Amino acid sequence: MQDLSVALSTAVALIFDWDSDLREIVTLSLQVSLTAVFIAALIGLPVGAAVGLLHFRGRRLVIAAMNALMGLPPVVVGLLVYLLVSNSGPLGELQLLFSPAAMVIAQCVLVTPIIAALTRQTVEDLNEEYAEYLRSLGAKPLQRVVTLLWDGRFSLLTAVLAGFGRAIAEVGAVIIVGGNINHVTRVMTTSITLETSKGNLSLALALGLILICLSLLANLAVIGVRDVAQRRYG
Repeated sequence: MQDLSVALSTAVALIFDWDSDLREIVTLSLQVSLTAVFIAALIGLPVGAAVGLLHFRGRRLVIAAMNALMGLPPVVVGLLVYLLVSNSGPLGELQLLFSPAAMVIAQCVLVTPIIAALTRQTVEDLNEEYAEYLRSLGAKPLQRVVTLLWDGRFSLLTAVLAGFGRAIAEVGAVIIVGGNINHVTRVMTTSITLETSKGNLSLALALGLILICLSLLANLAVIGVRDVAQRRYG
């Protein structure tokens, strides 16, 4: 086991030197998480807006399910996606298991309910405020959805950033479906787990510091978006 002070100084050196292994892991992590969040936003934003705007039978049940899915256990999601993409699963022919694509699917399943639930709440609140105005303009349901999504774009961006924070920090699901294969599916969280177990604290600390910085940047972005929204709309 490395001495902590030595490991920390080596970790900082790895970051400033932008070590090739470190760069590869961080790049793959960002590619997987950003792709997953982008797909989750494409699904979650319209679904959340539709549930927040429309009234239909079973709506309360759908809302309860969306809220419950926000707390999905990552290892359960990993297991379900594993069964889906394994050789004997319905998507087995695509050979997605132990690939970045499988990790994207797992993260997307985790992030979509978060974005959808937060979008639903935002759109529902905006609809209560602008319902009469939109009705007077004769806006159709699709036009109302688009209008409210645009009006609540700053709050919705916060929801997307929250989804990114969940995705980039995920370890349970991605290690099950990705396999933590070197130079193929090794991302920051799985690498930290592996390197810590091996006693290679320098690389684990370097990745941990970068992960913390990314999380801080995401939170600062959320605060910045909220400040812009408050200054613009009061």
